[in-house]
Amino acid sequence: MERIVSFVLNGSEMQLRIQDHWTLLHLLREELGLLGTKEGCGSGECGACTVLVDGMAVNSCLYLAAEIEGKTVLTIEGLALPDGTLHPIQEAFVEQGGIQCGFCSPGMILSAKALLDENPAAGEEEIKEAIAGNICRCTGYVQIIESIQSVSSRAQEKVKVVAWQADEED
Repeated sequence: MERIVSFVLNGSEMQLRIQDHWTLLHLLREELGLLGTKEGCGSGECGACTVLVDGMAVNSCLYLAAEIEGKTVLTIEGLALPDGTLHPIQEAFVEQGGIQCGFCSPGMILSAKALLDENPAAGEEEIKEAIAGNICRCTGYVQIIESIQSVSSRAQEKVKVVAWQADEED
């Protein structure tokens, strides 16, 4: 059966005719040509298909496309600015060597974004928990965790500066 869904994709309002049985992964890759979202396992185990729906990291291989009605979807293609400027998390992955073959990178980066949007100063254990559903075969996770920590550390420094400035004003 078909239906029409309205949603926001990477900042653009969309209205599309979909099949009820389509997953969000199918819609993104096969119908919209957004190939940054990968299919690894097809059963929600590897995290390669991770996207954000209303700010939450979800496995798009398990998420029915019909469920995005009225929601906001962010894929890796929508993370950088239109002029190509990388998001700080993407920059950190490049600088810290968190990207090797790149297959898991979109899912890892979006999982990290969901975490850091909720807790910009997340610690190592929180980072490990946030990416636990994402499998990487290349880096051994050290560089990925360091990439995310470098963004988190910058947020922690900003918090310290703001707190220090507030103390100075008292």
